[in-house]
Amino acid sequence: MSFSVVVFLEHFSHLENRSARNEMTVDSQSFGKHSYIKRDPVTQMWYNSILEIIGNTPMLRLTRVAPGIKPILLAKMENLNPGGSIKDRIGLTMIEDAERRGLIKPGGTIIEGTSGNTGMGLALAAAMKGYKCIFTMPDKMSQEKIDLLRAFGAEVIVTPTAVEPDDPRSYHSVAHRLNEEIPNSYFPNQYDNPSNPQAHYETTGPEVWEQTEGKITHFVCGIGTGGTIVGAAKYLKEKNPSIKVIGVDPEGSIYADYFKTRKLPESHPYKVEGIGQDSMPKIMDFTNIDEVIAVSDKDSFLVTRQLARKEGVFAGGSAGTATYAALKIANDLTENDIIVVIIPDHGSRYLSKLYNDTWMKDNQYLEPKLKLSAGDITHGKRGKRVLISVGTEATLMQAIKLMQENDISQLPVIENGQVVGSLTENRVLSTLVSNPTLREHKVKEFLDKPFPVVNEKISIENLYKMLDKESPAVIVKHEDSSLDIISKSDLIYAITENSTESTER
Repeated sequence: MSFSVVVFLEHFSHLENRSARNEMTVDSQSFGKHSYIKRDPVTQMWYNSILEIIGNTPMLRLTRVAPGIKPILLAKMENLNPGGSIKDRIGLTMIEDAERRGLIKPGGTIIEGTSGNTGMGLALAAAMKGYKCIFTMPDKMSQEKIDLLRAFGAEVIVTPTAVEPDDPRSYHSVAHRLNEEIPNSYFPNQYDNPSNPQAHYETTGPEVWEQTEGKITHFVCGIGTGGTIVGAAKYLKEKNPSIKVIGVDPEGSIYADYFKTRKLPESHPYKVEGIGQDSMPKIMDFTNIDEVIAVSDKDSFLVTRQLARKEGVFAGGSAGTATYAALKIANDLTENDIIVVIIPDHGSRYLSKLYNDTWMKDNQYLEPKLKLSAGDITHGKRGKRVLISVGTEATLMQAIKLMQENDISQLPVIENGQVVGSLTENRVLSTLVSNPTLREHKVKEFLDKPFPVVNEKISIENLYKMLDKESPAVIVKHEDSSLDIISKSDLIYAITENSTESTER
């Protein structure tokens, strides 16, 4: 039997067993409210709508991100929904509830403020039901999310992030205004819409309970609008009040502090997308939440990258936030505990951010491979040379001789202790080719812009960017106010020497 056939049969067997398990124990009346639950993998070999595939996501045991932990850690793979996130569940639910209540009619327009994932869930359902979509998004969201929404025919309006929630420019305010202006439009408003937590009470919670056969002891979930944790926690606590529900919040958001003090703190910017808030949504309810853990952007992104590289789980940054918290609580648990952590969305939305090494380094989330500063490079330069420079009153010929004698290709031009310009061999060559007699003219007639001046603590990676794009050299100002210069050849020498030393060690 071929490998592909074996895999297919094993996968089909898994679906059959899962379906049978669900049929025996899950309340079918509750699950029949929304179209994405109406499926039978045993007898149905295909689906008639993409909406039927939403939900019933698998669980994966995580063993490699923390091989020494005692409890079982299960990832609920919401990134495998057809729209790539857990928000597919509420997108369909909110639209179908609006249809039943007569809030939107055929040919209408759906308008929502979203970080991207809810928009995708709404766009998916709207595409199948014939609605137009307009989404407002904060400008901190990745370009991939914007492009995904536009791929489904949605109009995307990008709004500023650094404004108050009630500012008319905020993404929530803009969506509200458009809803008032456009006839036959519907504003789901996931932050205030009770259909949001209801979707998770009817689907996510029951799935978690059934997939763990009721043995779950800890439920870990990022808090964004609050819909997932409020709805799933309510269901799970009804089944077993002893289950611990842990909310996860990015540092800078309001939830963790509010949970401890019951006072709304001032929010601060953070980079993790899709979770956290700067104001309290109406649907948020802490009744069934036992703890809220704050996690830094750096820890979130590093764990997210580990999920991809060690577990093969390609997810967004909020998955790392929740997994970091799950690993933290796992240290105090036993072999009898089962932790379920929500993996909210797919990593394809973040290729230009947390999966991009340059972006990670620019935001100080990744350590450079070579921990060298400008000061390290100047102190280790061959021959420990002093800074060779020329004054504005020197002749071009004098400058040329300085370059030849010291085997250098550029000179800083210094006047009264200040760097006022530069002279490079390219500039000298073009000048002499056009008129050789200009060699007796003064340097000040041929100045290029000064080399950038940096302090000695700047990293080698930032130096490289400046040399590569802006200038053939930079001036380093030390703490004692002395000056030195770093050229591309100095950088090459420093990297080679330090790489050799690392290899030898």
